[in-house]
Order: sequence, then structure tokens, then C-alpha cells
Amino acid sequence: MNVKVSDELAGQAVEQQAEASKAGSTWKDPKRYLWLLGPGLPVIGLAALTGYAIAPKKLRALAWTGPALVHGIIPALDELIGDDASNPPESAVKALEDDKYYSRIVKAFIPTQYAMTFLGAWLASRKKTPMSDRIGLALTVGAVNGIGINTAHELGHKSGKLNKLFAMAALAPTGYTHFVVEHNYGHHKNVATPEDPASSRMGESFWKFLPRTVVGSIKSAIEIEKARLARRGKGFWSPHNELLQGWAMTAGFFGATTLATGTRGLTFLAAQAAYGASLLEVINYLEHYGLKRRQDENGKYERTQPEHSWNSNHIVTNLFLYQLQRHSDHHAHPTRSFQALRHFEEAPQLPSGYASMLLPAYLPNRWFEMMDKRVIEHYKGDLSRINWDPDRREELMAKYRDFAAEVAERHAQDVEASDAA
Repeated sequence: MNVKVSDELAGQAVEQQAEASKAGSTWKDPKRYLWLLGPGLPVIGLAALTGYAIAPKKLRALAWTGPALVHGIIPALDELIGDDASNPPESAVKALEDDKYYSRIVKAFIPTQYAMTFLGAWLASRKKTPMSDRIGLALTVGAVNGIGINTAHELGHKSGKLNKLFAMAALAPTGYTHFVVEHNYGHHKNVATPEDPASSRMGESFWKFLPRTVVGSIKSAIEIEKARLARRGKGFWSPHNELLQGWAMTAGFFGATTLATGTRGLTFLAAQAAYGASLLEVINYLEHYGLKRRQDENGKYERTQPEHSWNSNHIVTNLFLYQLQRHSDHHAHPTRSFQALRHFEEAPQLPSGYASMLLPAYLPNRWFEMMDKRVIEHYKGDLSRINWDPDRREELMAKYRDFAAEVAERHAQDVEASDAA
């Protein structure tokens, strides 16, 4: 290559780099203010409960705002508005990550979350509140606190003690503060493997997964924290134990609220916490269903890639959940902030948004009908790649053997056609 051509190519590269840099500096996040739907959710819940408090007979339906949003309104809007697979330009990512606006709106969720939870407990503690309304209030508050776990998820991946405390504060109303420890140091290490209690297996129903993940995640968190404290020469009952700190936050909030609202308030808090935590676990169930990382000859798992998480670009749920549905990028790059998460073509896609997938997840036959063949197609018919429920492995491999062979043959033909072209 002569010097003149080389200089021309170098000049073009510099120009392209300058243009990319300029594009990044001028690019504006088109969803910048739409992200306010996230912290807006507890505001909606607080407004609904306030309306119910003012006119409990005329506005009884407001007690059920949470289930209506989670299982009705948001899924309907997802289907109506559709997907958004666009990514921010790479040159704009640093500015997005450095913009404090995004971390502030995540933290803004928490004060209203607590106000709404206390108001719900007070309303449920009133003698005149019908039992059906108490159930609705518990589900409404539990829905918001369950989504609040997503706030904790975003903050828990950030550095600094203050962010971790905010994360535990968001989790305290559901009593799920151990999530901060287990998720970062257990789930992210073992995701999409049989060893991970938070990764569901193909053929495993949500109702079988639920006790396994609840018990397994608590055990994992305790083991992780014991090991961390031991490395520092401290015992489990140390004041530095982050599990004890989180559980103390839950006990303090529950205790103070019970003092103000009585035993009915405590019953309400327990009910909403159970529902809120179950929402976290049903999301866990659908995020990695049937997916498994490869192992080498020494048994070491490959690095987590976008292909190891189910993804969705349904825009409304992504706005409410700080883009949690772009889970593939999150697991591949855990410290990346929600506003900068990307869509990958190779990531397996759910048939709909998270909100629309909740009810099917509760119905095993419906779930298996929707998802099992998707898992097989994702692995191009290779049944050995799947994270199976060990109790159903042989049964399901026999059931899907013919379908897997069809998928494998179709993939081989596609490869041949591609090579010929």
C-alpha cells in the first residue's frame, strides 16, 4: 500500500471517529422523561389509595389498582404500542452513564413506596374495611413493592455503601433484603446453570420453582455472607453482616407500622410482602427458563453471554421496570446502567413483555406450550444444551425428540444455503 493511500485511509478513520464522537455528543435520549413512569408507579398507587381513603364506598375499585395495572393495563399497552429495539450509539453511552438524572429517578421511587405502604396498612387496619378490599389493598401495595425490588436491583449493582443501603431500603417492605447479597454474588456467578436456584429449568413449573428458589436463595445468601465475613476475620453475628442489616430494616419498618396500625396492619404487611416477593420470583422464573451455559472439559462454565437470558423489547414494561427486560445485556455487562442497556439480535426473545408473561407463568401447561419449543429452537434442536428439570428430563427428551430433529435439520439446511451464497 503506498503512502498516499495509507494517509487517505487514516484521514477517513479520523473523520469517522470525529463524526461518531459528534453523534454521541448531540444524541438525546428520546425516552429521557418517559423513564419517570418508573418512580411514577408508587405515585399512582398512593393516589389510588388516597382516593379510596376519601371515598371507600364509591371508589372501592381503587383498592385493586395494582393487579389491574400489572395484569391488565400494562400488558394491553405493551401489545398496543409494541417493541422498541433501538440502541443508544456507543459514543453516547459514557454520557448516559454519567448523567445523575437517571440514578435520581431510580431513588425517587423509595419515599413514595414507603408512604403508600404505610397508607395501605392503615386502610387495611380499619374495622370498617371489607375483607375483599383488604385483599385488593394488599395486592396493590404488594405489586408496587414487588416492582420496587427492581429499583433495588438497579441500585444494588452500583458501587458505594449508600447505593446498597438504598437498595435494601427498597427491599425492606417485602422482607427480601437478602436479594442484594445473593443476586450480585450468587445469581450472577451461577446464572443459567443447574447450580443456580434462581434459574428455572425446562419442564419445571413456577410452583415447583418457587420453593426451590426461595429456600435456595436464602441459603446461598447466608453462605456468601459467611464467607465474606470470614475473609475479614468476623463472625456471622457481626454488625457488619449485610443480611442482618437488611433484616433489621424490615423488622424496624414492620414494627413501627404495626405500632401505628395494630395487628391488622401486621397481617396486611405480611400478605403484601408475600405477593411482592412472588412477583420477583416469577420474573426470575421467566428470565432464564431452560437456558444453560456450556462447560469445558474441566467443568468450568463459559462466560455469561446475551444468549443466556430471555429478552423483550416491549416498551411500556421496559419503561416501568427500568429496562429490566433487556436482561441479556444486563447479565453480559452487570454494571451497565438501565438507560444504556442494549438489544442483541442473538438474544432469545420472549413472545411478549414481562407483564404479559406473568399469568401464563402461573399456568404450567400454558407456559410449557408457549416456551418449551422456543428453548429447543434457540438451541437449534440440540437437546443436550438445555437446562432440564432432572425429574422430567427423560420424559421431555422423548416427547420433543422428533421436533428437535426437525429443528436441527432446518438449521443445517439454512447453514448450507448460507455457505452456498
